[in-house]
Amino acid sequence: MNRLSTPWGEIDLTRFPEDPRDRLRAWDAADDYLLRHLAESGTDLSGNVVVVGDRWGALATALAPHHPVQIGDSYLGRRATEANLARNHPTDADAVRLLSTRDTPPDRIDVLLVRVPKSLALLEDQLHRLAPAVHEGTVVVGTGMVTEIHTSTLKLFESILGATRTSLAVRKARLIFCTPDPAIARTGSPWPQSYLLPDGIGAASGHRVHNHAGIFCADRLDIGTRFLLGHLPERHGPETVVDLGCGNGVVGTAAALANPAAEVVFLDESYQAVASAEATFRANLGPDAPARFEAGDGMAGVAPGSVDLVLNNPPFHSHQALTDATAWRMFTGARRALRPGGELWVVGNRHLGYHVKLRRLFGNCRTVAGDPKFVLLRSVKN
Repeated sequence: MNRLSTPWGEIDLTRFPEDPRDRLRAWDAADDYLLRHLAESGTDLSGNVVVVGDRWGALATALAPHHPVQIGDSYLGRRATEANLARNHPTDADAVRLLSTRDTPPDRIDVLLVRVPKSLALLEDQLHRLAPAVHEGTVVVGTGMVTEIHTSTLKLFESILGATRTSLAVRKARLIFCTPDPAIARTGSPWPQSYLLPDGIGAASGHRVHNHAGIFCADRLDIGTRFLLGHLPERHGPETVVDLGCGNGVVGTAAALANPAAEVVFLDESYQAVASAEATFRANLGPDAPARFEAGDGMAGVAPGSVDLVLNNPPFHSHQALTDATAWRMFTGARRALRPGGELWVVGNRHLGYHVKLRRLFGNCRTVAGDPKFVLLRSVKN
């Protein structure tokens, strides 16, 4: 647990899922800088306060007495916020209204606080969606680490909302100040977007992929996924397949195209990803093909012993931190959810050494295919 000292008192924060061995904090200098600025500048927080991109709920928890709206793309971030609110405000745990990036934003915003996301596209989409609720008197403040704020970041604030400037850096964090300009013509978000898949990648060849803002490799097929698509297992008949960490759903859609009798479950912690996967799947398989689309914590919501095949291209970072914790949770969740004889197929960079973890967990791991950069691994639940 991490303690953050704010101008309104100390709060105890954790990430989700909570792990006492996890050394990564649930807040950073950018969160601290923004909160101190709000207090020192005397920002009026009595109106409608909206917090966007609050990673683990540090901002929403600190500002809970002002009843803000939190908008986020992460299911894990939402669960962390719920836990942090319950811990620090036990008598008013519902003080913060929690919305996903797919929900309709508030009609009016008096204070807009933006934690700059890693994805410039997600920032662009969110600013476009929020712009109609911003008025001339809205206080707009962004925050992020110096490495997260670029000229392109500032240009988005400038072109969508109004004149923009930055603060001096403090502890490698920076603030963004934006003055809303009502004269700026409102345009819709350029997202979602789509592209056609190339040939030579199996069942998905030539099909169209749909992407909402913030999806990894939203304008092209990433090379790891392409490697997996070219080596998908040939399977037939009714079965349950999970596209774990589905992104835009191209892997699960390919599995369904190759075996129309399969029911595919698309899982991701990103609401944008789940919406993208549903759009991709329905565009290629139609409205009646069996499938489920769920934002969640990996395989946590899947019944034990209910799955025949799990397809996975796990991430190896959490925001700016490199970590294999997410991959390990995906692997352990897959083993629990698989039926005896069920298979987990994992693609990853060769240097990550996933085969060691899979052998420890499953007792077996076979290399299906590999090249100098990637390796495709298969483990069977005995």
